Amino acid sequence: MDDRIIIDPDIQHGKPVIKRTRVPVTRIIGGLAGGMTREEIIREYEVSEEDIRAALIYAGELIEEEEEFHPLPK
Repeated sequence: MDDRIIIDPDIQHGKPVIKRTRVPVTRIIGGLAGGMTREEIIREYEVSEEDIRAALIYAGELIEEEEEFHPLPK
């Protein structure tokens, strides 16, 4: 994952992005959650299948690391 996702304060205000792009991880996750297919994301954002997989792994690891859980909004 480290070879696919970077955090740099000079790129997208330090948000995690797909390396060699300015595409935030949140855009990939949001696209999937919104119903975009992987193929649509690849075409729309010019990322690879491996980039999408890294974004999902990154999001999953962030959730696992949370020490405090919050109820879902109603």
